[in-house]
Amino acid sequence: MRWALWIFGSLAAIIAIVALIGALLPRDHVATRSAQFSEPPAAVWQAITNYDDFPKWRCGVLHVERLPDRDGHPVWLERGKHDAIPYEALEAVAPDGEAPGRLVVKIADPKLPFGGSWTYEVAANGGGTRLRITERGEVYNPIFRFVSRFVIGETKTMDDYLTALGRKYGETIRIGG
Repeated sequence: MRWALWIFGSLAAIIAIVALIGALLPRDHVATRSAQFSEPPAAVWQAITNYDDFPKWRCGVLHVERLPDRDGHPVWLERGKHDAIPYEALEAVAPDGEAPGRLVVKIADPKLPFGGSWTYEVAANGGGTRLRITERGEVYNPIFRFVSRFVIGETKTMDDYLTALGRKYGETIRIGG
């Protein structure tokens, strides 16, 4: 009986410490990652804006369902193994010649324990394309905030996205800030 109390008390203390540290972390964060691709900007733009094809190249996206547009913006639901997250494209300006492209996407469900937006900048660079992603994230739950910062990492989603896009093109990419 004493062991059970000791184990329960230890677990409760660990959870309390994690929650306290998470509460002390800022709710919002900004992180940027980028990678170079040999494909032209138009091809990269097509890949990142053709939401229906995401399951073909993005690990973890099992199905994409189009939802009704909001204020003229496309909205879709990405279904993974354990979650379903709706997204809205707030801005989409395709690259045109030497002019870079810009896509801004946000999580479209304010009830989730996290939120935020991603800005994708697609620019011609040395015969290929540089894709830079800036995440403006919000993690509301202090325990999730701790896990996001210290366990998963705040750039993991972007790193996975860039790596998957590289695999789509048969490239091993190097990710930078």
